[in-house]
Amino acid sequence: MKITCISGSPVAGGNNEKIVDIISGILKEKGFETGKILLSNKNVQPCTDCGTCKKEKDCPIEDDMAEVNRLLETSDGLIVSSPVFFGSVSAQLKALFDRTILQRRNGFLLKGKVGGAVAIGGSRNGGQEFTIQAIHSWMHIHGMIVVGDRSHFGGIAVRPVESDDVGSKTISDTVNMVCETLERFK
Repeated sequence: MKITCISGSPVAGGNNEKIVDIISGILKEKGFETGKILLSNKNVQPCTDCGTCKKEKDCPIEDDMAEVNRLLETSDGLIVSSPVFFGSVSAQLKALFDRTILQRRNGFLLKGKVGGAVAIGGSRNGGQEFTIQAIHSWMHIHGMIVVGDRSHFGGIAVRPVESDDVGSKTISDTVNMVCETLERFK
């Protein structure tokens, strides 16, 4: 089974990409195939609400979203990590979310996939829960199976992530819940 991790940060090598590397390591140890979508090196333009995806299966915007959509569709699970930008997800991640309307309009192609969320902020109460809620809302709209970290919403970390033992535990617990939930479907 394949789980794809999404880093919603525009910063290459930053905390979100470190989180995705940590998650990928846990997934590999558990025997899962992994994929990565790093928005720091992808060109994902905002949706223009042109309506083309109501009639066709391809978006007319020429960027990296066709490749991203293939990765999303071929995954059994998704773990999305975002920095907290002004109390919610990054603009780059929101653009990706909006562009997945294509999957919804073409047969709910993300339906039934298992999803987990991680957010990292500048302080322990820096908007991470609101950011995770935005990620969960996107997952629910697609009909995904949403899991938390065993006792809360998901992975909630403070930067720098490598110094946050409490946050690291919530991240690994979220990854474990995604894995355990997927394994139930074997």
